[in-house]
Amino acid sequence: MRHTFGLILGVILTPALAYGAGWGYTRAGASYDAINQTITDRTRLYGAFALMAAVGLVMGIVILARWASPFVSLVPALAFIGWTACFLIAPKTALGIPDRLPPAGEIDTALRVLLGYGVLGLMGFALLVPTWAPGRWRRRHEDDEEESGSRSRGRSRAYDPY
Repeated sequence: MRHTFGLILGVILTPALAYGAGWGYTRAGASYDAINQTITDRTRLYGAFALMAAVGLVMGIVILARWASPFVSLVPALAFIGWTACFLIAPKTALGIPDRLPPAGEIDTALRVLLGYGVLGLMGFALLVPTWAPGRWRRRHEDDEEESGSRSRGRSRAYDPY
């Protein structure tokens, strides 16, 4: 049940992370003038940075949460890495994918830029790392039994990060 919920949450998080990063990038880029080196709209810039910070926070929670199923991070990781690999093999095809997704406009451009700069690949590999931890695949009560067994032998799991 935990992995089913994790799979569903991973499917929901994938577009949320992509569109959140893309929209934040678009709003941040529209709120300053690079030539004059001035901020034209501080409110928009702060909102964009807050959105990108929220995307980073959600990614951090997904990466570090021991209670979460590995599918929560695996699904977006494979989607972002797959899209980046598609970009490296067939750039025109990969850059056309945002045209076929619902919200059109400046978010499409932002997704293309994030893809071209490698940001989506970076996000994908960061989300892939927690799936290698064997403790994320075990059931919760197995961890509790191991923990109680190691304490009875005088050892603690404080040294074990997973």
